[in-house]
Amino acid sequence: MKIIVAIKQVPVRDSQLRVDAAGKWIQEADLSFEVNEPDAYALEEALQLKEKHGGEVIALCAGPARAAQTIREALAKGADRAIHIEEENLNTLDTLGVAKLLAGAAKAENPDLFLTGLQSDDLGYGQTGVVVAELLGLAHSTIIMQVEVGDRSIRVKRELEDGWFQHIVMPLPAVLTIQSGINKLRYATLMGIKKAKTKEIKRVTAADLGGLPTSTAVIEKIYLPQKTKQAQLFEGDAKAAAAKLVEKLKFEVRVI
Repeated sequence: MKIIVAIKQVPVRDSQLRVDAAGKWIQEADLSFEVNEPDAYALEEALQLKEKHGGEVIALCAGPARAAQTIREALAKGADRAIHIEEENLNTLDTLGVAKLLAGAAKAENPDLFLTGLQSDDLGYGQTGVVVAELLGLAHSTIIMQVEVGDRSIRVKRELEDGWFQHIVMPLPAVLTIQSGINKLRYATLMGIKKAKTKEIKRVTAADLGGLPTSTAVIEKIYLPQKTKQAQLFEGDAKAAAAKLVEKLKFEVRVI
């Protein structure tokens, strides 16, 4: 079974973010980066499927040169090889543009499964995997909590609302977006880190995949939320004022 896992490099959680001078993106020069956590769960699921059914796991990452660090981490954890779509201006692309790059690189590999995290920690659109499936013409399912492989088919467990789940049988090849928490994440071993140095990383550019896609959605401006202060007095006795306060906190502020 050949499994491609799309991984993304994102700023470390709790980073102090600052808007750049152009107001179009954040300042990245002084940030540290890590693998997108939902994608880490997709990688773990791919590695466990490989251990059960054999085959290979290919890490696929689109990003600037610094994304090589995240790719090496995936290789150290057990991915067999990687494809790095080197693009310094990835933040200028919308979901469709990024999906076109990923689909272009994946198409030549003809994978049985294409996995990605449910969403990214930085933008959180939750659309990339679904759009890749459409571009590749493959069946897809989202919010996956369990994968069982059959004879040219898979049975998946989807998480719905209010504790409900849905079980679906799907044909292969397919695209799945994996829910965080599906498995316990593994750490890279010392031997894995050493082996990662010798594993193949195929580097391609947007030009190799037909050129940089044109975005249909454009970020016009990024700005910090404006902080405002407002005082409101509740008239009446203590009991009536307390009731009004509870109503405000419950239905407007929504903290209780």
